[in-house]
Amino acid sequence: MKIIWSPLAVDRASEIAAYIAQDKPSVAEKWINTIFSKVEELKSSPEIGRIVPEIGNNRFRELIYGNYRIIYRIEKKQISILTIRHGKQILPIKEIMTSE
Repeated sequence: MKIIWSPLAVDRASEIAAYIAQDKPSVAEKWINTIFSKVEELKSSPEIGRIVPEIGNNRFRELIYGNYRIIYRIEKKQISILTIRHGKQILPIKEIMTSE
């Protein structure tokens, strides 16, 4: 399966890494590397993430890494990484559903 990152997901990952890097650049680098590693695991096991509770559709899933949710959608020939959110942030459903 192919992994496609939405522009929003790339922006969110960059913003989070930049925020972490303000205090600890090495931690930010480790964080971003781990995010990419976790996403790569989806190629062989796309359903390892739980169903996004706010949506309740088994095509929309999330991986949890620390305090962050990596939201993705399983499609026929690809996995789309939709966004990354802090677990305490409200997940704007419109933001995800418009990328469908």
